[in-house]
Amino acid sequence: MTHSFSAGTLFMHEGAELPNSHLLQRDSNANGWSTVTNARSTFEKELPDAGWTFFFMAGEIKTTVFGFDREKALRTALRRLIADAKTQKCNGLEITHVTDKSFLKMPYVTVSAHPRHLQKGATFSGSDSFKLNSR
Repeated sequence: MTHSFSAGTLFMHEGAELPNSHLLQRDSNANGWSTVTNARSTFEKELPDAGWTFFFMAGEIKTTVFGFDREKALRTALRRLIADAKTQKCNGLEITHVTDKSFLKMPYVTVSAHPRHLQKGATFSGSDSFKLNSR
């Protein structure tokens, strides 16, 4: 998996229970979470018909990572955001902003996201559908 991502990228825990395997196509990576590769509009439209809900958590989470290697900074930011999503018992993460800047000629990347959670039913039940262990 390429570690570059942008606003709108959706990550899902690889162990997350899914309504139908064909609804979600994923590109695996080493940290146990995958990038959703199929059209999200189709994916999100089919979920209610299957009796599933894709929760959008209102609180935005954000992290900043300093470093000259942008790819490494993005990987670090993603790991931090995933850890935060896990603490909120969510099995998904939607990237909302990726910003590159510098401070005193030291580059940094700031990444913002919203935790998401996919589950059967309309009442949020947290992370029962996957293990919270770190990979």
